[in-house]
Amino acid sequence: MIARELIGLPKYAEEVEAGLLSRPKSLPCKLFYDQAGSELFEEITQLPEYYPTRTELSILRSHADQIAQALEPGVAVVELGSGTATKTRTLLHALLRRQLRISFFPVDISPAALGEARVRVQAECPRAVVRPVVADFSQGFAFLRDIPGRKLILYLGSSIGNFDPHEAVSLLGDIQSELQSGDSLLLGTDLAKNPAILVPAYDDSQGVTERFNKNILVRINRELGANFDLDFFRHLALWNPEASRMEIYLESLRPQSVHLRALNLVVKFANGERIHTENSYKYTLSMVSAMLGKAGFTLDRTWFDDRKWFALHLARVG
Repeated sequence: MIARELIGLPKYAEEVEAGLLSRPKSLPCKLFYDQAGSELFEEITQLPEYYPTRTELSILRSHADQIAQALEPGVAVVELGSGTATKTRTLLHALLRRQLRISFFPVDISPAALGEARVRVQAECPRAVVRPVVADFSQGFAFLRDIPGRKLILYLGSSIGNFDPHEAVSLLGDIQSELQSGDSLLLGTDLAKNPAILVPAYDDSQGVTERFNKNILVRINRELGANFDLDFFRHLALWNPEASRMEIYLESLRPQSVHLRALNLVVKFANGERIHTENSYKYTLSMVSAMLGKAGFTLDRTWFDDRKWFALHLARVG
């Protein structure tokens, strides 16, 4: 570990090595979000097949005032995994109808996305004070202690669905442990539905999701000196009904070896062998209530879109 830090390897290098040497192989989904990956994800959110972003936004547009009224005036908004904060501005406008100014803390692993979020929010919500926070959630949520006053934590986009159930409870519990009585969480969850709707959302006809998935290999090639050939991997999106989740993979199209020079590592792939890059769990209301309860939150209220494809849950601390 010390030697690797001295030669300037990224912090995630050991996770990549462990994942590629494991059976089955895996890579951490946080690697998706370099600048190119963040831009590709923004493109994904506009695709006709990808319903979550616009469906969640429809809930906010329909119910933002109700959400704001359920909160005490003067609340500060902290958005975890904010990206460019596209949906959040709707809620900020509703809150600003009840308070003169608002402090908004977008939190993301991508400085590029945070820069864009700051510009957009300040342009559309001039009474919002925007204070971006660059953070990797694997390092914890201690930064929440430094934000004064009552807080509303936003965790939108069903980002919680990227975590296995025990990991999701642990993450929400870590958030809860940094909050005070009276603080709140607004959690977005994608709901279980027909695979005919789910699968195209993760394997679109234009191939944008494929480029997004393969960008993880592009990043490893660039930052760890690897020689992944993107033409010899294909994007796979599969529905697992037993686990209630979408599973995303990169599948090797032939027997091959990949050299990661920075790690002095050669990884062999069999024909058809897969790298697991992401899960996306799809929830029922009972699953959400149980998850929040185990993490120390109390579910207060839930808002749905008209088709009940997605939900926003307001949960309380204390």
